[in-house]
Amino acid sequence: MHGRSVLVRGGIAVVNAAVALTMAAPAALADDGAARGRVVEGSGTDGFSVSFEGGQKYVTKLFGLKLSDGSKLKMYCVQVEVGMRTDQDMIERPWNKYPDAASPFNKNNAKINWVLHHGYPAVAVKKLEGALGKDVKLNGGLSVEEAVTATQAAVWHFSDGKNLDRKKPLPHEGAEESADVLAVYDYLVGKDNVGIGQQPKPTLDIGPAKASGATGSRIGPFSVATTGDITELTSKLPEGVKVTDADGKEIKAAAIKDGTKVYVDVPKDAKDGNGSFTLKVSGHLDTGRLFVGENYAKVPAQSLIVAESEKTSVVANATASWKQGGAPVTETPAPTTPGGAESGGGDELANTGASATMPLVIGGALLGAGVLMVLLVRRRRSEA
Repeated sequence: MHGRSVLVRGGIAVVNAAVALTMAAPAALADDGAARGRVVEGSGTDGFSVSFEGGQKYVTKLFGLKLSDGSKLKMYCVQVEVGMRTDQDMIERPWNKYPDAASPFNKNNAKINWVLHHGYPAVAVKKLEGALGKDVKLNGGLSVEEAVTATQAAVWHFSDGKNLDRKKPLPHEGAEESADVLAVYDYLVGKDNVGIGQQPKPTLDIGPAKASGATGSRIGPFSVATTGDITELTSKLPEGVKVTDADGKEIKAAAIKDGTKVYVDVPKDAKDGNGSFTLKVSGHLDTGRLFVGENYAKVPAQSLIVAESEKTSVVANATASWKQGGAPVTETPAPTTPGGAESGGGDELANTGASATMPLVIGGALLGAGVLMVLLVRRRRSEA
């Protein structure tokens, strides 16, 4: 009996451990190092309320979102029927991670990107007036409120399938403001909008995040993608191991640009080991970058998209490992983090699947072992 009790207790303990590990897995999956910030209540620029076909009315606004390093973004909403939240972190996500698979956003993101690059504030009010053409007559010129209203309404047209009520587009304003907003709206959603299909780049990526190889070789390449200026290169590498270009020449921060490929050069007599290097960039988060609520699955929050950004500091790192006779291996890259927090770099569409799924694998194995132990005890009891 004592042996059976031990087996039962062991089986239950293993099952509990498996459950704990599998429950921990979602947190690992969510921790991908993307940019984060919060909508600042009371910040931003107000537009007018608009009326859509069908009678729906919504308030337009150019929101302010503050990143972790204190820099600020100007954002438009791309999910009009979901409530805005200021108590939840907004996380940078690629377009294909938009939280509603059925939303028009998924087929119209190129059109939305065009609106953002040709509307306000990417284009100043006076230049936006000129873009409308000589045949369009505005009433006393375009105001900031009218520009914000028209740009947000055009974004909603593509992100949510909303059309302005042409008879009364602004329920609380006069005919002149309504006419001005309609003129800009028609330009932004009209034939000139051919879309900008290439998703804007992250401010900094290093890909892959990890690579390995043999001593006496240059490990890499690590490809740098950036929209900013590299201001710093630091490394944590053993003596004799260097960050270089393809020819093995030690490289400096000033020589690293968008598209540069760097390597970790390891001497032949080096001991088996590993190390890392870090790049720091000063730049902007590009117009068109998407932000989604961190806890969207539990508490939906209105998704936002970058209309304009301040300069922010971004760092990304990559690691290399080597051993005698080791074969070259590269691992899945991951996004970078604005605001000074370190993270692995790489293709923004990739995720850190290896580390994130490991708890699930271990948990599944433990769960199977625990169940097997419990079934073994029950079988012995039935045979007794």
